[in-house]
Amino acid sequence: MNVCERFINYVKVETTSNEESETCPSTITQLDLAKILVEELNILGLDDISLDDNGYIMATLKANTDKDIPTIGFIAHMDTAPDMSGKDVNPRIIKNYDGNDIVLNETFNVILSTKDYPSLKDYEGKDLIVTDGTTLLGADDKAGIAEIMSAIEYLVNHEEIEHGTIKIAFTPDEEIGRGADKFDVEKFHADFAYTLDGGPLGELEYENFNAANAWLTIHGNNIHPGSAKNKMLSAMEIAFELDGMLPPNERPQYTEDYEGFYHLIGMEGNVEKVKMQYIIRDHNKELYYNKKEYFTNVINYLNLKYGDNTVECKLKDMYFNMKEKVEPFIHIVDTAKEAMESLDIVPVVVPIRGGTDGARLSYMGLPCPNLFTGGHNYHGKYEYICIQSMEKAVDTVIKIIELYAQK
Repeated sequence: MNVCERFINYVKVETTSNEESETCPSTITQLDLAKILVEELNILGLDDISLDDNGYIMATLKANTDKDIPTIGFIAHMDTAPDMSGKDVNPRIIKNYDGNDIVLNETFNVILSTKDYPSLKDYEGKDLIVTDGTTLLGADDKAGIAEIMSAIEYLVNHEEIEHGTIKIAFTPDEEIGRGADKFDVEKFHADFAYTLDGGPLGELEYENFNAANAWLTIHGNNIHPGSAKNKMLSAMEIAFELDGMLPPNERPQYTEDYEGFYHLIGMEGNVEKVKMQYIIRDHNKELYYNKKEYFTNVINYLNLKYGDNTVECKLKDMYFNMKEKVEPFIHIVDTAKEAMESLDIVPVVVPIRGGTDGARLSYMGLPCPNLFTGGHNYHGKYEYICIQSMEKAVDTVIKIIELYAQK
């Protein structure tokens, strides 16, 4: 089975995670994919295959040499983002893409346009996998899973390639920030690892956001509007006031590269009560702490203005920038660059404007930069991936393994 076939099989299994759930995995459907993967790992003949009660898969490809070679891990996540439906995904392959707009869905007039997504033009003559315009695709991160599985299969079938012990893991709930919550680093027992959870060809990332989430409840007082003077307190208007006090230029749509932001990702309610959720992000730790302090000061001001506990806030750190944990082991990044360059891939070292399991795992003692998978436009109906980029990701994993056997 090639990487494309694997990927298409995987995306047809619904694995959307659910932030409202308190279970692990957060959705039972993630175990449907987990069981398929365990069966494939058994067919490949790997050792130490396990699927625990929390939905974490681990397996080992044993070394085929007596050389002293580091134990390398490769990790991807099974869940897809709850931003858009991942049920009944109906992928379509576009062979020899002609460089023009792609009609994803005629009925709903959903078009993947080169005007909105100019990177499409880079793939003229290549083969793309797209959605049918009603769901996300799931390349984040089922492409990573397919690429790891294909690389392992290649090594199993080519015993002449010398390699050390290789560990693989597939995790649940990365998209809701819990992918590393119950990851057993000691059991995994790798010297370092790579997540395959990046974007376009050549991406190599070992910096990510420092990240916090904020959950707010705003309490108002609802009175009949005919007799509301000096009595009504609108939770919705306070919510608008709060959002308006945040720096207008520090929002995702106005930031790039190393610039951080405040982002309102959810809001519901009425005059009586409003619930809001923000994410706060910055690569620079000092600026990150400044953002959290500013956010807290806004809330304190509104409580002073409208009364104690008018705005309740739970502010929680989610993960930190992995750079300081990876840099002492910079050979991991250098070897990935070398692997790509040997395959005529130009390494694109960029900061992740998000996070991966690798960020938290790096702070748990497992240095873990992130490799490309080949996908674009994650979490939505315009998501697509290039098949040739997926194949290059497989080759990159294999080449990294080969290079460490030669060192």
